[in-house]
Amino acid sequence: MPIYEYICQKCHNKSAVLVRSISEPFTPVCPNCDSQDMTRTLTSFSYHKSMSTVWEESGEPRKSSSPDYYKDPRNIGRWTEKQFKDYGLDVPPQIKEKIDAARDGELPESIKG
Repeated sequence: MPIYEYICQKCHNKSAVLVRSISEPFTPVCPNCDSQDMTRTLTSFSYHKSMSTVWEESGEPRKSSSPDYYKDPRNIGRWTEKQFKDYGLDVPPQIKEKIDAARDGELPESIKG
């Protein structure tokens, strides 16, 4: 059962329609204005990048990057992780937990207040 997207030519509302059978005739109806003057459009899609691709595109982690660098939560803690790696050490579990929590949106207690 495919889902098609249509644009209403009357009100320009974009809507997704589940088509139960592609072999039966189907006339989409706009859920906004009840018009049947609908045009099928291309559906957008998303592309998820791997962590290594995000890091390559973000550049080498630096201690003082631009504020935009940290708008992507995957970059939180990269500099710390890099420093441990450069010294041949594993990131301690308690630090790893804090970095992962920050990436998930949970701020450390010292920053919350």
